[in-house]
Amino acid sequence: MAQKKKLLTAPPDGGWGWMIVVGCFFVTVCTRAVTRCISIFFVEFQVYFGQDYSRTAWIHSIVDCSTMLCAPLGSYVSNHLSCQTGIMLGGLLAATGLVLSSFATSLEYLYLTLGVLTGVGFALCYSPAIAMVGKYFDKRKALAYGIAMSGSGIGTFILAPVVQLLIEQFSWRGALLILGGFVANLCVCGALMRPINIKEEDFAHCQLNQEKIPDEPKKNIIQTSTCTSLSQDCTHKSLCYCSQQDYSFILKPNFIILASSFLFLAYGCSPPFVYLVPYALSVGVSHQEAAFLMSILGVVDIVGNITFGWLTDRRVLKRHRYVCYLIAVGLDGLSCLFLPLLKCFQLLVPFSVTFGYFDGAYVALIPVVTGDVVGTSHLSSALGLVFFLHAVPYLVSPPIAGWLVDTTGDYTAAFLLSGFSMIFCAFLLGFAKVIQKIKNKQQKPTVLASDTRQEVWTNGDAVHSVTEEMSQKEV
Repeated sequence: MAQKKKLLTAPPDGGWGWMIVVGCFFVTVCTRAVTRCISIFFVEFQVYFGQDYSRTAWIHSIVDCSTMLCAPLGSYVSNHLSCQTGIMLGGLLAATGLVLSSFATSLEYLYLTLGVLTGVGFALCYSPAIAMVGKYFDKRKALAYGIAMSGSGIGTFILAPVVQLLIEQFSWRGALLILGGFVANLCVCGALMRPINIKEEDFAHCQLNQEKIPDEPKKNIIQTSTCTSLSQDCTHKSLCYCSQQDYSFILKPNFIILASSFLFLAYGCSPPFVYLVPYALSVGVSHQEAAFLMSILGVVDIVGNITFGWLTDRRVLKRHRYVCYLIAVGLDGLSCLFLPLLKCFQLLVPFSVTFGYFDGAYVALIPVVTGDVVGTSHLSSALGLVFFLHAVPYLVSPPIAGWLVDTTGDYTAAFLLSGFSMIFCAFLLGFAKVIQKIKNKQQKPTVLASDTRQEVWTNGDAVHSVTEEMSQKEV
């Protein structure tokens, strides 16, 4: 007899969940850290192919853009097949792209293999792995995400010198070949992503959305009650509806505001990473000290991931994680505004510490805040869209900042635009929070005056009152 899968009543907040965190940690190492390390190959590509910096720089932009642009594809595969299948398939594609890149004969060849193929492979791995952490954790969610997302900073800190050493020993072709073998470990990470079944949790959204439509026949509720983003048992008749349910949160006002804010956030956070070293060199900082600024930023980024995640899991701050997130984004943007005033190494070090810490802080809270808005059952699909929204700003923000530098002759305009973009993101979220509180206060007297047998069902930010339905049954 086939053994029945055990249904849990709540996320375990531990146990195999820590293996999920470890798997997600190494996924971020193999995706985001490796993407950052691709910039180390720039000089080698320029010399070998005889191309200028702008054409060579498109490789990094295409990898980043492909990873974010195809993130919904990763969510779709994990929802309708499994997270394990999606990550293993992505690992094979990414490793194949890096191996094929070692045989490159032109930059156009690298655009396709290193840019598109590897980027799509990373997309299939990144958002599903992050979503799995949210399904295994509730009380310790922010801490779990802080540890998992720190893989990007730790991986960059370790891989950067290793990749440089590989290039010196085996040339750029050999380094890409070895890097392809390393990225193939994503298949091992995928094997760790054991599915979890939480009793009735996944059905809540389907039922809530059905009950909000008065004219919807009850037979549709029964038919689609098996539609779940963690375990798909949909027939071909209900497959279309299941896909619709995966993205039923898109038109929610809270998600629309959150998604809009990510456009400004993604634009603002990219230029400081790209232009910090060139700016430091332009004000007289030595090459060694400029590189050290990036090392400081990377290490402090890791500290921000873990410590801010731990702090926002405390009882005092857990209710206010949304506010903590927008404060971290706002302070990150504020530090960018002061950057043009810092003209020496001693003043740039505090910037690296401040910007790095709050960058790590808000990155760790992005999945947490998204899960609070859409609910755990839709987290994978929501993260796919969230990372999709990062694609275009990631692609265009460095060229726009470079154009501002070329036009004005300094970095002031580029850093100011970056800072104001992040501050506007925090302002937009804060304004939405205030409006929501005002509406809640206005609705509170109505709720208190209603039938005492009224029930409220919640999942994420979805709220549905069944008072009217109960009254109809009594009649």
